[in-house]
Amino acid sequence: MNKGDESSSAGLLYLIATPIGNLADLSLRAKETLEACDLIACEDTRVTAKLLAHIGAKVPTTSYREENERRKAPELADRIERGEKIGLVSDAGFPAISDPGFRLVRECRRRKLPVVPVPGPNAAITALAVSGLPTDKFLYLGFLPNKSAGRCKVLEQWKGFAGSLIIYESKYRVEKALADMEKVLGPDRNLCIAREITKIHETFNIGKISDLKTSFAEKSGKGEFVLVVGPEGYVL
Repeated sequence: MNKGDESSSAGLLYLIATPIGNLADLSLRAKETLEACDLIACEDTRVTAKLLAHIGAKVPTTSYREENERRKAPELADRIERGEKIGLVSDAGFPAISDPGFRLVRECRRRKLPVVPVPGPNAAITALAVSGLPTDKFLYLGFLPNKSAGRCKVLEQWKGFAGSLIIYESKYRVEKALADMEKVLGPDRNLCIAREITKIHETFNIGKISDLKTSFAEKSGKGEFVLVVGPEGYVL
């Protein structure tokens, strides 16, 4: 994909990264791309409406979420084939990364339709960069399974990985996830708990799993979390 393809009259799919908290992080290119779209497919139309209002853009939106992704992907690809420029966004961060989008991108690739990335904020990479844990080698695991047995199985599988592990976790399960990490990975592994990145209550707590597990129980568990776990034997 080159610059000429992007400015042509043919239809295409834009993958547009949106802020993970602070709306000022929206790039100028992302703003201009959103304004140029014929339609924006979004995880939650209410969330995207606030972003569009922030930049003063009036572009039609359609719901594209996990529950309707299988049905909507071919429908949106049909519209791209007819020449429309469609933007895909998630509520925060880069679409298709632990958010809906994979099936639409795959459908476009199967049909040889252009897919243009408009990169920007990403919670996983941001948390890793500020954690103080190794950045030369890392593994993104996304969200762990809901149940303890599933979480422990995944952690056991990757406990020997010689780099940092990056995990997304819900506020409803983060405390249980920390308990499973202590059990499987051991209490002395270094961990960074990144919470509410770029938002008002942004915090980065770094230390041993056992210490952070204890202190976390005494603090507010609200927010969006990224957990970065250092490799065995790594000392901060």
